Amino acid sequence: MKRRLSDYLIITFKGIAMGAADVVPGVSGGTIAFISGIYEELIESIDKISFDVFKVWKKEGFNAAWKSINGSFLLALFIGIAISILSLAKLIKWLLHNEPIILWSFFFGLVLASILYIAKQINKWNLKVILAVILTSILSYFITLAEPFASPESSIYLLFCGFIAIIAMILPGVSGAFILLILGAYQTAIDTINNLVEGLSTGNMALFKDAFFKFLLLAIGGIAGLKVFSKALNWMFKHQKNLTLGILTGFMIGSLNKIWPWKEVLKTRINSEGEEVTVLDKSILPTSYNGDSQLVMALLFIVIGFVAILILESLGKRKNKV
Repeated sequence: MKRRLSDYLIITFKGIAMGAADVVPGVSGGTIAFISGIYEELIESIDKISFDVFKVWKKEGFNAAWKSINGSFLLALFIGIAISILSLAKLIKWLLHNEPIILWSFFFGLVLASILYIAKQINKWNLKVILAVILTSILSYFITLAEPFASPESSIYLLFCGFIAIIAMILPGVSGAFILLILGAYQTAIDTINNLVEGLSTGNMALFKDAFFKFLLLAIGGIAGLKVFSKALNWMFKHQKNLTLGILTGFMIGSLNKIWPWKEVLKTRINSEGEEVTVLDKSILPTSYNGDSQLVMALLFIVIGFVAILILESLGKRKNKV
């Protein structure tokens, strides 16, 4: 079906939602893609990108090559993702420092609704699927208990972080930002994005060059991971869809521990900017929280997050039209 400009604007909007989710640990852009009805098209389109595209370009021209990789769809989507990440990084960083309970509550509601949505896509429950849900829930939960490593300094490590994080970003239920957090690279990634924008807007070329080099390393690792993993994920969705959805559901259930709004800080460190940041924490009840639990506002934003998924789900129903 031929798409109109309005259809691509909707795809860009979905990309903006994916980018916003990818900035926050515990939430996956892949989940947003799945909920909004573009996930399988995204994976299939990425899988089509190869050196064969240049052969098509040479024989049939640029337009044929562009259509062979669903280029207009990918461009519209990644424009939205880029806009969101570049514009929201500073806001997300501020919210994480100043309104963490409200922010985590919103995303807790979002992920909670996502679990229900993805689980109901499983059309055949059997022992294998049930075991997949249980085992991946346990695995994901223990991942959320892991203590992050030291912030990366080497170029090789940044490439590795980009490779691993992008895999998580396109996998519903697994947060790329959280993987960066575990690897000790989350603060580096957020600072890189902020410094990239700041260096460009203020004309500080030294700041821009340093940020651009780090961004390039993360991007190269990400592109490699995207291409390598998309093929395997594309195969899984086509041949083991129920099992794959069970695995994703389990990962999302386990990840709820990481985005639980009320935490007790167990360990901190001083980052490169001289700020005290949390290294290790644990989930606690609102009544045990040391300070204002903001319970009413937290519950409100959990509901808002839950409803946001319902809205995205309704947009996803347009996938046969868009």
